[in-house]
Amino acid sequence: MEYYTTKNKLILTEYGRNIQQMVEYAMTIEDRAERTRCVKTIINIMGNLFPHLRDVNDFKHKLWDHLAMMSNYQLDIDYPYEVVKPDTLQSKPDKMPYPNRNIKDRHYGNNLPRFVKAATELSDPEQTDKLMGILANQMKKYVLTWNKDNVEDQRIYNDIIEMTDGKFQANENSIKLKESKEFTPTNNNNNKKKQNWNNHKNNKK
Repeated sequence: MEYYTTKNKLILTEYGRNIQQMVEYAMTIEDRAERTRCVKTIINIMGNLFPHLRDVNDFKHKLWDHLAMMSNYQLDIDYPYEVVKPDTLQSKPDKMPYPNRNIKDRHYGNNLPRFVKAATELSDPEQTDKLMGILANQMKKYVLTWNKDNVEDQRIYNDIIEMTDGKFQANENSIKLKESKEFTPTNNNNNKKKQNWNNHKNNKK
């Protein structure tokens, strides 16, 4: 099982781990043109997370500043703006505020439903489908972590349809979900440790 304590520390927590991982993935793309296209998609998703701030001055510029920060300034692309440099940054930029919301499904958290909704607003349907597949499997993983029981795929599809207000008709044809067992960690190591401990106690008798 992958614990948050073993993952890289989030640089800007308001964007969540999914955006951080997207930025890290973009850095691995060797083709510069493809890398740039990927980054522009990430910027669109970042912007869609905060639609209430689109009229704020320099909103787009701030998004690119934040993207550069999340890549530790290692992302090799042609920025449309002059991003803030690490040596001139006295402190972290102001966090992107977002309205307080009642979280309906707490196992999904606050960010994941917003990512799902933002994915439907991308201009490229193919990228929407790819991103939705990633998010749907993440949703299934969260549900399994929450209740430890087998999860019907239809539940995930229904939740996506509800989150997107019906804009994305999730089903087995549009999204391929992994088997539940692929999200469940094996207990072989734990069982082995338990057996060794029992043997140790028996030898002491």
